[in-house]
Amino acid sequence: MSQIDLTIDGQDIQVPSGTTILEAAKAADIYIPTLCYHPDLPGAKGARAAGAFYQGKKRTENAMPDEQGKGCGICVVEVEGEADLVGSCGTEVREGMVVSTENDRIGAKRQENLIPILTRHRHACLTCAQQEGCSRSQCSSNVPENERCCTLFGHCELQNVANYTGISPSTPKWVPTDRPILEGAPLFVRDYNLCIGCTRCVRACGDLRGIEAIGFVYDQDGRVQIGSLAPTLEESGCKFCTACVEVCPTGALMDKSVRPGKREEDIVPCRDACPAHIDIPEYLRLIAQGKRDEANAVIKEKVPLPGILGRVCIHPCEDKCRRGEINEPVSICALKRYAADGDKGLWKENTKAREDTGKRVAVVGSGPAGLAAAFYLRLQGHAVTIFEARDQAGGMMRYGIPDYRLPPDILDGEIAQILDLGVDLRTNQTLGKDFTLDQLKSEGYDATFLAVGARLSRRISIDGSDLPDVLWGVDFLRKVAQGEDIHLKKKVVVIGGGNVAVDVALTAMRCGAKEVTMASLEDRDEMPAHDWEVEGAIAEGVKLVPSWGPHKILSEDGKIIGIELVRCVSVFDDKGNFCPAFGDEKERMEADQVIMAIGQTADLSFLGQDSRISVDGGLIVVDHDNLETGIKGVYAGGDVTAMPGAVIHAIAAGRKAASSIDQALGGTGDVDEVLFERAAPDQYLGRDDGFASWPREKVPELVLEVRRQGFKEVSLGFADEQALREAKRCLQCDLRLYLQGNPAPPEKWLVFNEENVNQAPEAEGVYQFYDEEHRVLAIKGTPNLRETLIQELEENTSAEWFDFEEDKMYSQRESELIQQYLQEHGEMPGGGDSDLDDLF
Repeated sequence: MSQIDLTIDGQDIQVPSGTTILEAAKAADIYIPTLCYHPDLPGAKGARAAGAFYQGKKRTENAMPDEQGKGCGICVVEVEGEADLVGSCGTEVREGMVVSTENDRIGAKRQENLIPILTRHRHACLTCAQQEGCSRSQCSSNVPENERCCTLFGHCELQNVANYTGISPSTPKWVPTDRPILEGAPLFVRDYNLCIGCTRCVRACGDLRGIEAIGFVYDQDGRVQIGSLAPTLEESGCKFCTACVEVCPTGALMDKSVRPGKREEDIVPCRDACPAHIDIPEYLRLIAQGKRDEANAVIKEKVPLPGILGRVCIHPCEDKCRRGEINEPVSICALKRYAADGDKGLWKENTKAREDTGKRVAVVGSGPAGLAAAFYLRLQGHAVTIFEARDQAGGMMRYGIPDYRLPPDILDGEIAQILDLGVDLRTNQTLGKDFTLDQLKSEGYDATFLAVGARLSRRISIDGSDLPDVLWGVDFLRKVAQGEDIHLKKKVVVIGGGNVAVDVALTAMRCGAKEVTMASLEDRDEMPAHDWEVEGAIAEGVKLVPSWGPHKILSEDGKIIGIELVRCVSVFDDKGNFCPAFGDEKERMEADQVIMAIGQTADLSFLGQDSRISVDGGLIVVDHDNLETGIKGVYAGGDVTAMPGAVIHAIAAGRKAASSIDQALGGTGDVDEVLFERAAPDQYLGRDDGFASWPREKVPELVLEVRRQGFKEVSLGFADEQALREAKRCLQCDLRLYLQGNPAPPEKWLVFNEENVNQAPEAEGVYQFYDEEHRVLAIKGTPNLRETLIQELEENTSAEWFDFEEDKMYSQRESELIQQYLQEHGEMPGGGDSDLDDLF
């Protein structure tokens, strides 16, 4: 591509042919104000208008159907040799072109073109001398509330542009409008009273996304009005990608739940909710494109056990999925499984342990936390040994999660992938029995990670709890997992309302129980077990008895005949702490066996009398930032430090521990990987009628009659067609994060030095001094700005920044600035009782 030489504001610039003046100026860091222009969108001029649109239920026909988009005219510049000013956003550069972006003529024209924009937008705040730093709450009574700017004030693109160009004194006062404010649709609010007709949203929806759910028309007064192409966004074909919100320069389109400083977290809440921060939108996008192995590689970047997580994850991401505000959340977890089950090894191409560091790390426990830590530490080049108390690796994933949820071959396969990196596994090695922490150190291990989990059943003592037919939840699941021949009696009562209790109940049915009842302290809505777990248990025939707790176990001749329950009136106290309260009502229930599944606890017997590691509430205390215990070089994470946890939380803890340990051993602590190279995603989505109502795909399952016959996996996973349909339901919320923005006007603050002081005119005006944090130090007026500032430069040692404003009525302007400062700070600059003579 040929290069074009031109001059802008005296600066020689070379850009490729086809570049607009605005683009060339931007490349040279020369600011030109604009409103209708956006770097990711085609120009407004020539945009096609709609035949009609809706604002709520009101339909409006286009009064000028042959008229096309015109643009705002704010970006005009002067080109040498041309009589008229030209729009910089649509004028391509020419060889030898000489451009001026600032002079009185240009400034006047920009103000003139701003008039019709501000005429239709409330702007009392923009003309207020006290707008800087204003919260809109201290307005004087002569500014009616409905004329004040919106909550975007202070961060508004229109405000920035208006402040830069200045507002013409001939701009008329805004006349309040009664256009609808639509708050009922998902994700964002549309306030048509704040729309300036720039058509950015229309071009984002149509040209950028290819959806065309909104459009613009001209009203009887020749003004651009914008709305949806059907009475509702859903009927219009909106995909709720919120690109329109992203490009809106005013508060006409506003996110409902995006907090200041939390923009990325709130726009892509699924990724933020995931403890491992998996790039969920990216892998869903790849699945939708039929790239299953690539999707798995993306997941593997953050977690080493995607096939396991795809089956047992509690998926907090789905609770936050923005699609859920439209109809139902995307089935993120099931799609993770789909990707993992299609693993063809692409991720391995970029997974290789770094050069050996000579450092050794001991990982105690081979559950999800231990395996994750071992995986990432080995990739950093450290020699890793896992010590496992039982005869097989997997921890509670093997001994606590039933096979019908997590088949052993899936577990074995993903553990093998970790061990194949060169991780050493030593089974039947119990901390405190076969080795000690001090022994590990003496054997040359440079760091130790305690990932011993919570493998013991939490116990309570009530009448009859010591009977032979009373089993304990975690112990029961472990025995079944180990292949012990367990045959339960006919009527089994499970005490507990969590996920373990559900697993116990369903396992009991597979071990011969004919009737299984779950009694929980919590009522149905409070049960800690996830809804889908409970619904699955009910479907298999488990009976629920909520809001009842165990009082005593009834027996005759040493055999259980029933259980007496007591009514639980509340589970938590006023502060939300677990503190069950019981009433007087009691009820007896027939039972042959009772299984207590009331929680888990860690086995910390290995600590003995060692006080170097602190314990609080049965959990090891660690530094939250790096997971280090009271012993230097000894770290802990997973269920031994935070209960209750889930597999994904444990994996995240193992990853965090690996980062901390790597850093302590001289590494960078960066355990992130890129296992699938990818460019920024395509912004084009295309139109899909009925998109908002697309239902969530149901994951196929074994029929009920077959489930209870054994431990075959209940969930069968998505077929290809289902997975593609479900992945395409994703809103791709992250796409808007890739959009650019228009540059902000140059900051008014100047470094307080001789070069900048000499820019000031020898004229009357006002100047302000600021400290390094841009806090106001002084506000002063002078009959000669340059002369006074030169003198201040010699005497003032505290000012870091300054600005100035030429104003013939400097005393009036000075008074306005002082009033603003007093409202914000409550005292004169410098504090105390300074009078005006001291201030000036």
